[in-house]
Amino acid sequence: MRVGQVSFIVFISKIVGSAIGFLATLYFARVLGAEVYGFYALVLSILAWLEFGSKIGINSAVTKRLSEDTERGEHLTAGILMMGGTTALATVLLFSFREQVNAYVGREVAVVLIPLLIIVMMYTVIEATLEGQRDVHLSGMLSTVKIAVRSLIQIALVLLGFQLIGLLGGYILGGLFFVLFSLFFVSVSPSIPTMWHFRSLYDYAKFAWLGKLESRSFNDVDIILLGFFVSPALVGIYAIAWSLSQFLSVFGSAVRKTMFPEISRESARDEDKHVSQLITDSLAFGGLIVIPGVVGGSLLADRLLLLYGDEFVEGAAVLGILILSVLLRGYHKQLTNGLNATDRPQISFRINIVVVIANIGLNIVLVMAYGILGAAIATALSAFIGMVLGYISLRQFIQFELPIGELSRQISAAVLMGILVYGAEGVLQAAPIALGNTVIVVSLVCLGAGAYFTALLVISTRFRRVVTDNLPENIRQISG
Repeated sequence: MRVGQVSFIVFISKIVGSAIGFLATLYFARVLGAEVYGFYALVLSILAWLEFGSKIGINSAVTKRLSEDTERGEHLTAGILMMGGTTALATVLLFSFREQVNAYVGREVAVVLIPLLIIVMMYTVIEATLEGQRDVHLSGMLSTVKIAVRSLIQIALVLLGFQLIGLLGGYILGGLFFVLFSLFFVSVSPSIPTMWHFRSLYDYAKFAWLGKLESRSFNDVDIILLGFFVSPALVGIYAIAWSLSQFLSVFGSAVRKTMFPEISRESARDEDKHVSQLITDSLAFGGLIVIPGVVGGSLLADRLLLLYGDEFVEGAAVLGILILSVLLRGYHKQLTNGLNATDRPQISFRINIVVVIANIGLNIVLVMAYGILGAAIATALSAFIGMVLGYISLRQFIQFELPIGELSRQISAAVLMGILVYGAEGVLQAAPIALGNTVIVVSLVCLGAGAYFTALLVISTRFRRVVTDNLPENIRQISG
């Protein structure tokens, strides 16, 4: 299967999963309101940090070692034992500080966080194994199943009146289903490891963990800090804006997940020319969806947030900045992905130290000064720093081409799309028949997407070639 086809499958899986999550979040925000959703966002942020502390880069090390096709069973068993031990330690700490956790969130949630963490760590092992097997497309599709099942269970429990506990209980049950179902697709059989296998994972994880810390700080440090300085309702508004911005990151994430095992394998074979081309391709198409998202999301921020309810419109300015931060960080992650896949996690380690410190420092200062808007600005600035450092560092080791032409064409198509969407919004607003906000949003999003990809197909030979090359064989023959 071609890399482009795998990326597309992963992208479709992620977009379907994100769409399901979007609809579920829309329902929760409308039914439960910003305050309850704010409590939920705080719990998930704490869970994310507990998960990070339990993984500490071991899952990335498992994926890396399994992708190298040497002693896979031994590496898998070593990874399971290492993450099992760290998870046990995290649960002990969580139980010991349960009163502080409950006081911070404002609800009795510590006891629920323990099974949440255990379930999350179980499917972390499975996802790392599937990606190490180079079954990235399968991992993506199973992740969509997980989100769908979880969302359905959560909706059912909320309908029964369980509110916050319903959201958390659905998260646990959906994760348990994913674990049991996904085990059927794991082909690596555990084997008894030696100390060398533990050391091999440790040697990679000791640098890779900071990349995960950077991800956690990008995703959650702003929400964690907002929990200290603003009301749960404002946390909920920010979390909704954040979830919308993340919806646009799915294709870049799909490209990154697909490229990692491919770059890793080519690097292990000393195929530097192929590695350079793969990195260039990842940069050329990593922002394919987010670039028009910056334009469209900024133009339609008020209308998009109004879908969740009137109180969420307060986050319109935040949404535009967060989408920009997703774009910048997407390129940062593509670059450090190249460093990690070529077995240079120590370089990513140093970059991520700077990014984490900048993100935390900027968030503390700007959240105190400007609230949720300051959190968004801090996130964007730290993402920019990471992108610049990632480019400078990777160029020292791999002479890849920066796809300026392709990026320029994507920006041009996005600008044309923005002009069309801006004009169409005025026409729809002035229509003789009153149209609801939902109808207008859906119409403008569809119009914008169609305009952007049509323009890109016209002006980008490279994009046309990639689309054609990754079509099924029978369709290529017909189109050719």
